[in-house]
Amino acid sequence: MLKTRRTGTLPIVGTLLALAVVFLAILLFRDFQRGSKLTFNTSYHGVLLTNGQFLFGRFENATLADVYYIQSQMNQETKQVNSVLVKRGKEWHSPDRMILNAKHIVLIEPVKPDSDLAKRIAELKDK
Repeated sequence: MLKTRRTGTLPIVGTLLALAVVFLAILLFRDFQRGSKLTFNTSYHGVLLTNGQFLFGRFENATLADVYYIQSQMNQETKQVNSVLVKRGKEWHSPDRMILNAKHIVLIEPVKPDSDLAKRIAELKDK
């Protein structure tokens, strides 16, 4: 009969593995807390929210200022749908910015200064 001897290496390996996981978690948390700040090179940004709404404006720290959105309007005679850029702020409460819940932001895109959207925003600002 063979006698087996327990060497106790399993608890040591488990402890080392647990320490490695804790160490990695601390490193990741520290980097996350450092807050690699997002930087944007354009004045305007498109922000897609989880409800499907796409807003355009100046984005900084989950705040969107100078906000625009696209509204679809249907011509009742031709049934043709036209998209119109609307500046937010003409509502009864006259908001000057939106503070967004970061959990509801799907993506943030830059709006190039020479894009049709940026040109349309400039036109609206000149009015």
